[in-house]
Amino acid sequence: MNGAEAARPVLGLTTYLQQAQTGVWDVHASFLPAVYFDGVTRAGGIATLLPPQPVTDAIAEQVVGGLDGLVFTGGPDIDPATYGQARHPATDEPAHERDAWEFALLRAALADNLPVLGICRGAQLLNVALGGTLHQHLPDLVGHTRHQVGNAVFSTSGIRTVPGTRVAAVVGESTDAQCYHHQAIATLGRGLIASAHDADGVIEAVEVDPHGQGPQFCVAVQWHPEERLDDLRLFSAVVAAARARRGRRVPAR
Repeated sequence: MNGAEAARPVLGLTTYLQQAQTGVWDVHASFLPAVYFDGVTRAGGIATLLPPQPVTDAIAEQVVGGLDGLVFTGGPDIDPATYGQARHPATDEPAHERDAWEFALLRAALADNLPVLGICRGAQLLNVALGGTLHQHLPDLVGHTRHQVGNAVFSTSGIRTVPGTRVAAVVGESTDAQCYHHQAIATLGRGLIASAHDADGVIEAVEVDPHGQGPQFCVAVQWHPEERLDDLRLFSAVVAAARARRGRRVPAR
């Protein structure tokens, strides 16, 4: 292995676990759209998939110990019982195994200061894990369905970042974002700051305060950067943070 290959960081990506069809098969399966791991590999990382499975904190710590970074991907709604609410009629049926797996991975990642990028569900997961709450159905709040028009069609939202945040440093003052979410962050979790909003005032990005005691790179966006692989800035940022961490862990030869 040459030096450049040895320096490539390994990033874990969470996956779906649900019924899926391929050819003649219709099976319960773990899978992830290729655009997610394409984003990681195009940005210079090595992608490895982390399917939901029976978990303990010790298992999560062992998994995280073998990674340089972690990407929490999009997917179904988080069980509202985890943030003390009854389920809204528009909220997905709970995916208990995926929720438990990802909460455990996130606890281990935060404890180990592992670089983290959350995407859509990943942003909501981070917020809930740190004691925050969610708006379960945005149309009830904003009066329209433009955040999630349905039928797998992503809508484009104008996003403005908060000056001085890590998200602003990565994507600039504003950006056009591909959105597909009917839920959003309500009360912020402990140690999180809002780092971007859309025109409705909906929180579109959060991050662990880089000036606090938490990880130096823990960023989560409500939009889908994997849908715009001509713009790798968020993937490049988490890969760069993971590479720096790997450099501190792997002795030079």
